[in-house]
Amino acid sequence: MKLKIACIQMDIEFGNPDKNYAEAKKWIKKAAEEKCDIAVLPELWTTGYDLARLSMIGDKNAEESVCFLQNAATEFAIHLVGGSVAKITPEGIFNTTLIVDRNGQLIKEYEKLHLFRLMDEHLYLQGGKRDGLFHLENETFGTVICYDIRFPEWIRRHALSGAKAIFVSAEWPNPRLHHWKSLLIARAIENQCYIIACNRVGSDPKNQFFGHSLIIDPWGEIVAEGMEGEELVTGEIDLKNVLHVRNTIPVFEDRLPKFY
Repeated sequence: MKLKIACIQMDIEFGNPDKNYAEAKKWIKKAAEEKCDIAVLPELWTTGYDLARLSMIGDKNAEESVCFLQNAATEFAIHLVGGSVAKITPEGIFNTTLIVDRNGQLIKEYEKLHLFRLMDEHLYLQGGKRDGLFHLENETFGTVICYDIRFPEWIRRHALSGAKAIFVSAEWPNPRLHHWKSLLIARAIENQCYIIACNRVGSDPKNQFFGHSLIIDPWGEIVAEGMEGEELVTGEIDLKNVLHVRNTIPVFEDRLPKFY
């Protein structure tokens, strides 16, 4: 199956959900106009890393964000990997990805498992407890968030469960561009699957963000890469390539997990 993907490499206005909803809708419309099947938003795209105010500007039970994504998905007939938002719950605030299909059905919520202490996430957020597996177009995918990509065991779990492509929503800051690209390419090669990673651009009071959203094939080759400004990063994936690569170099068949 071939799918056209759009990574929405947008700037995020710090602590201003209303502005960010409006901007996101413009980009989703553009992705639909370019006949993309799936559009991907970056991490915490409604609020940015305004962590200290998330209890005030976050989204109670993610209700507003879910409604926004459902309306956009049906209006523009496009599947949405809805980046992540600050979901306020009685148990605390979770950095949560929302997956909505083109019929407006909420099909998955994934809470970021690994919290990034260098940006104080552990002081304001709760870590998730479930995987990021979901199904679209009768295929299995996975989704993770930013810091998760530094944990190859977590990505491998999704690949072993059948994910042929793994979506990454991120706010990955300067100066670690080399880490961003190297880790994503490694995750694609070792799991023999597509990696689709959407990073933001712009800045907040503490960080600069460099974009370079990436679509990487199961050989580790870059299908599409963004630059450092706002743009729609698009590319086509063919999920049949996953089986071809796995049959060519049978890494999964040759695993010896009893030794690991």
